[in-house]
Amino acid sequence: MKKIASILILVGMFMMAGVAFAEDTAAPAAAPMAVAPAATEAAPAPVPHIDSGDTAWMLMSTALVMLMTPGLALFYGGLVRRKNVLSTIMQSFIALGVISIQWVLIGYSLAFGPDVGGVIGDFSLAGLSGVGLAPNGTIPAQLFMMFQMMFAVITPALISGAFAERMKFSAYLIFIVLWSTIVYDPLAHWVWGGGWMMKMGALDFAGGLVVHISSGVAALVCALVLGKRKGYPAEPMIPHNLTMTVIGAALLWFGWFGFNAGSALTSGALAVTAFVATHIATAAASLGWVLAEWKHHGKPTVLGAASGAVAGLVAITPAAGFVTPMASIIIGFAAGVICYLAIVAKSKLGYDDALDAFGVHGIGGTWGAIATGLFATVAVNGAGADGLLYGGSGLLVKQLVSVAASWGYSFILTFIILKVLDATIGLRVTEEDEVMGLDLTQHGENGYLM
Repeated sequence: MKKIASILILVGMFMMAGVAFAEDTAAPAAAPMAVAPAATEAAPAPVPHIDSGDTAWMLMSTALVMLMTPGLALFYGGLVRRKNVLSTIMQSFIALGVISIQWVLIGYSLAFGPDVGGVIGDFSLAGLSGVGLAPNGTIPAQLFMMFQMMFAVITPALISGAFAERMKFSAYLIFIVLWSTIVYDPLAHWVWGGGWMMKMGALDFAGGLVVHISSGVAALVCALVLGKRKGYPAEPMIPHNLTMTVIGAALLWFGWFGFNAGSALTSGALAVTAFVATHIATAAASLGWVLAEWKHHGKPTVLGAASGAVAGLVAITPAAGFVTPMASIIIGFAAGVICYLAIVAKSKLGYDDALDAFGVHGIGGTWGAIATGLFATVAVNGAGADGLLYGGSGLLVKQLVSVAASWGYSFILTFIILKVLDATIGLRVTEEDEVMGLDLTQHGENGYLM
């Protein structure tokens, strides 16, 4: 507990420093202007309007991101033993139902409602009060809400890879509601909803901090708190269906174009920039992982190619709208190698992150957020900032502060949520149920007839 208290104090210091930094670096208030002649008065601001092209693109992007959660279900489902395939798929699929309702009731308001102290949104948009078809930028407000909902849905589902094959389904349902409300929604507000990281000038185009660091770090905490699967690592626990996993990886790659390019919120040049960066980085990461694995183990594997692709998708997410294609290759290739090494280190460190949620999302998201501080350039996106390699050291500092705060916040709050649940309803299935398999004991079904 002393270590947790120390971490909490450290996170608080980072948050206070970030808020102060945000205030210091914010644009100064405009000085009162003398009354000018009518002929020199500024033109009125353009009237908000809904653009049909942008709306069509965002409808498609929202659907693409929705598809990522079933894609994740297949990716994870193929990696577990056959007696747990349905329970693993269920943990992703049910998030579509649970978190969608949470988002409508309170999540969207907490993340994107009017700012309260740079930390959280208020409850004025709860139940989608006032969230109608009026323009939000150039798309209807409800469409923006739906697009962001799909991010909120997949994020807690990512965590499930860490505790696959051993968590009670009832505990899982309560966990994802609490975690989304207490961890995800505030982080989304900090970065995208007008909170302190946004005011500070940290960059996160599509969720490196909000989605991947938050879920990846939470996955590590889950693996540590729940403990190892029975028989790990002495017993072989090899994937039962890599074909399913590759199909899932392909769906994730496909859907990620909506995830990243859709985050431009328009169908223009910025969406193209993010689209190109997403594909190039993913291709490079797949190669990077395979080559590292080939060198280390002597053979390239299909699982390595699929895992490397996901690592590249994760790493390019925060940078997609701010970097050049060549920078995307570097970010992606490095992500493949770094995440592979993180997976290798797992066995030496001894924790049981069953499906490598931390190694891919936590480590990949951290690298991507830092890489944004290195490779971002206003030549790509004038609304961003120049990273270290373009003469902007200040951005790297902001990215490091944001990474540290995101790590600390997710770690501490996830730990508290898990400990409360474990003390009340319990987290793990019984040893007997674990041996029999969660498909049968938690859901009364079998994934296969034989």
